[in-house]
Amino acid sequence: MPKAVVLLSGGLDSTVTLAAAIKDGMEATAVSFRYGQRHTRELDSAAAVCRHYGIDGRVIDIDLSSFRSALTDNGIEVPYDRKGELHAEIPITYVPARNMIFLSIAAGVCESIGAEAMYIGATAVDYSGYPDCRPEFFESFSETLAKGTKAGTEGKAIEIRTPIIDLSKSEIVKKGKELGAPLHLTWSCYEGGEKACGHCDSCRIRLKGFEEAGYRDEIPYR
Repeated sequence: MPKAVVLLSGGLDSTVTLAAAIKDGMEATAVSFRYGQRHTRELDSAAAVCRHYGIDGRVIDIDLSSFRSALTDNGIEVPYDRKGELHAEIPITYVPARNMIFLSIAAGVCESIGAEAMYIGATAVDYSGYPDCRPEFFESFSETLAKGTKAGTEGKAIEIRTPIIDLSKSEIVKKGKELGAPLHLTWSCYEGGEKACGHCDSCRIRLKGFEEAGYRDEIPYR
């Protein structure tokens, strides 16, 4: 069985991506990050998702707390109920170079365990405007992996797979339901706690996706 590393935040998108990797017949290893984010509630969800599938889940510690972002600096407020198109500008919740860092570490895990691919739940449709969620970024990074890894120099470049990148949030919800993904275990809110806020960008995009897909979001909201 071919191996893959799946970046698993514990959120909706990454969980559906994990389900897609398993459907592809991959032996999945989930990698999550404790990177200095304002809460680790999402890591609890990632662990629950791993238990659901009975797969290996690894949490890697890195410190991005010095990066300017509302997700890593408690002195910067998370924006609520933003007006207009949520992807019209890059919001303060963007963590500089986060996906670049995460993918680099995931590539190291791939080479360490002999995985041929890594999956990431990026979407370029209903998203918050992050530049490292666009197809051109992943195309560029794939070239970097081909040239900057042992696997790449041996002609076995690690493949980056983005199975939901062209899907809207409602389509992601539908895909998750089709794959039997445990969406009720996921967490998307930028706040921690026992209930999601319902007002941050991530909650609003998620709720809209479930509504348009015709499903009720089963996680609790304040």
